[in-house]
Amino acid sequence: MQNIDIEAIKTLRFLAVDEVEKANSGHPGLPLGTAPLMYTIWDRFMKYNPENPNWVNRDRFVLSPGHGSALLYAMLHVAGYDLSIDELKNFRQWGSKTPGHPEYGMTPGVDVSTGPLGHGFAMGVGFALAESILAAKYNKDKFNVVDHYTYGITSDGDLMEGVAAEAASLAGTLGLGKLIYLYDDNKITIEGTTDIAFSEDVEKRFKSYDWQVLRVNDSEDIDGIAKAIKEAQADTKRPSLIIVRTHIGFGSPKQDSPSCHGEPLGADAMAATKAKAGWPTDKTFYVPEEVASYFKNKITTCKENEAAFNQLMVEYKNAYPELAEELIGCLENKYAPNLEELEALFKTTEKNATREASGDVLQVLAKQLPGLIGGSADLGPSNKTVMKDVGYYSNDNQTGRNIHYGVREHAMGAIMNGLALHGGIIPFGGTFLVFADFLRPTVRMAALMETRSIFVLTHDSVAVGEDGPTHQPVEHAMSLRMIPNTSVIRPADALETASAWYMACTNNEGPTAILLSRQKLPVMHQYAAIIHENARKGAYVLNAATGTCQGTIIATGSEVQLALGAQTELAKEGINVSVVSMPSWDVFEKQDAAYKNSVIPNELPTFAVEAGVSFGWARYTKTEANVVGINTFGASAPGDIVMERYGMTVANVVNVVKNGLRK
Repeated sequence: MQNIDIEAIKTLRFLAVDEVEKANSGHPGLPLGTAPLMYTIWDRFMKYNPENPNWVNRDRFVLSPGHGSALLYAMLHVAGYDLSIDELKNFRQWGSKTPGHPEYGMTPGVDVSTGPLGHGFAMGVGFALAESILAAKYNKDKFNVVDHYTYGITSDGDLMEGVAAEAASLAGTLGLGKLIYLYDDNKITIEGTTDIAFSEDVEKRFKSYDWQVLRVNDSEDIDGIAKAIKEAQADTKRPSLIIVRTHIGFGSPKQDSPSCHGEPLGADAMAATKAKAGWPTDKTFYVPEEVASYFKNKITTCKENEAAFNQLMVEYKNAYPELAEELIGCLENKYAPNLEELEALFKTTEKNATREASGDVLQVLAKQLPGLIGGSADLGPSNKTVMKDVGYYSNDNQTGRNIHYGVREHAMGAIMNGLALHGGIIPFGGTFLVFADFLRPTVRMAALMETRSIFVLTHDSVAVGEDGPTHQPVEHAMSLRMIPNTSVIRPADALETASAWYMACTNNEGPTAILLSRQKLPVMHQYAAIIHENARKGAYVLNAATGTCQGTIIATGSEVQLALGAQTELAKEGINVSVVSMPSWDVFEKQDAAYKNSVIPNELPTFAVEAGVSFGWARYTKTEANVVGINTFGASAPGDIVMERYGMTVANVVNVVKNGLRK
């Protein structure tokens, strides 16, 4: 190890602990322990350009234990990213670029938001999978236009989480050889030593996942770490886990103690730590000139690497113009669905389940959107999420566009987020709506990062039937609607399903959940023009009242048919109501006030019908008494019987409306 290495590692350590100390909040233990790991990756291996943090062919970096964010910010600062000392001094403060956990889109150089343990690990698998898919399709002899690694640091806590285990298992199965994680094996958790809850042999576990596992016994041995990373790179068929024996709070009086995990060292311990390391005790946020110069000089090489890539792309365009155009189109998000072509699929269809309609739409989208990649949690035939004639991704076919995720909803969602963050790919993943519970943390992370992840959630109500309450969603649609920045769409028929996919594929502001029926629903050809024009507004008047309107019935999904039936029956009694189809609350709420009032007039009584909890609908109906919903778990019986027994009938809707109008 050269002197510059020693000084640079100390710089990272003490910038990080100074951040925590000034904020009087944060996690100093991980930065002190893993600074040599961070430095070795970034100094000797990472391909990046701080002047263009989003350079498409850069290596990706994942700090899966995001609580160690102070170390990442220190690294980005010295590496030359637009992250000033003042930003480091504002660690964890309002409006800073240095939040408590890394946030994608807020801090230059942060490739992924991390904090919920295990998620970063799994999203890194998505990065590596994206690189492999795009490289297999677009790289040609002498033209490796997609060629980068995914590096990361992972922790004991990450590896305890189930999502990391799921993702690691799949990564080994798929042979993602350009995925390399350094494991911060410090043997300490918040509650004590890891053996109180984590006594397994991590090496054997990952070998059983078909990972290459390497060991470095001393975290200060950066030559040993570098050697291990080179060995990891040499194995192109397996992801690699490098187990590095580290010490939380290295060099401090609190070393190897849980007490330095999540609280500042304190003035005395800080001074003692700096003195022991031979670091100036009278300076904070100190970067020695030789360290600053060392990293500044590296920027020339960083820019040269990107320039060489840009020249390669020029030559690639000349040699393979069609491939180059497609790759650039995917990376720059230039492809969009043709809605008219999607709707045309159903010109002669009288009745189908919206999951079936979704499957038909998917076949056309596969041709319209070359970056569309997806699969399901072992439910492809049920979710109708298999794209025909494009193959499955595997060790033997890395150009396959379908993915066997296995029974791993949690990992599937996280990997989808990694695919979306990488760029060039629109990921979708399917499961039953009731199992959105397994996906929920990844939907939330997608919403935070504004990734275009598409969750296809079928079997959307108690109409699932015989499988019973374990498989019948009741609260799930509403719980998804509660996640900020998440678009939830529950289409009423095949035509609305086409619009739902159009909206999902063009939504660049966050994830989309498409909720689809198992039971067959009529295709509303009589309203085709209205649907085409208005479904993308989230809610619209599907069938206006004849005569003077006395109220509005809002419905979603399969219950739109109940609303239409109730409208007909009420009209026989001289009660005129309009029917509003509301496939998406969130999209409707983005419309202007005038439009919203034209669809749901404030001055008229409003009713809602949905085969799920009534909670939440009062925002439109003003009272839950005007909601036809289901506020209990389902039952095992044929779907139409269950729907009837739980009040999902035209007669019940009519009664609720009549009672509401009397008040």
